[in-house]
Amino acid sequence: QVQLVESGGGLVQAGGSLRLSCTASGRAFSRYTVGWFRQAPGKERAFVATISWSGNTNYADSVKGRFTISRDNAKNTVYLQMNSLKLEDTAVYYCAAYSSTVGEYRYWGQGTQVTVSS
Repeated sequence: QVQLVESGGGLVQAGGSLRLSCTASGRAFSRYTVGWFRQAPGKERAFVATISWSGNTNYADSVKGRFTISRDNAKNTVYLQMNSLKLEDTAVYYCAAYSSTVGEYRYWGQGTQVTVSS
């Protein structure tokens, strides 16, 4: 079992930066692939970025070159550094841990709001 807590969201002007954190409790977090997702008002939840246990990363086209996902396994934390934020990045951001046993993102945090203003 893994419990995830996101933090670091807030209000930022367009062009600014934020760093989100996803801190886990539970066993063997370092073995999980962890993803960031976001859900904007009136839209479905969408993939943002993922990082494997070995550090391999993948990004949605909309955030490539602006967002960076990283992890510190000693701190049981995955980060999402968001630079050059745009109005369309406004959303609730969720982190999730992938379970290879069930073949899906099994564990989810409660989300953190990111609002980008003009």
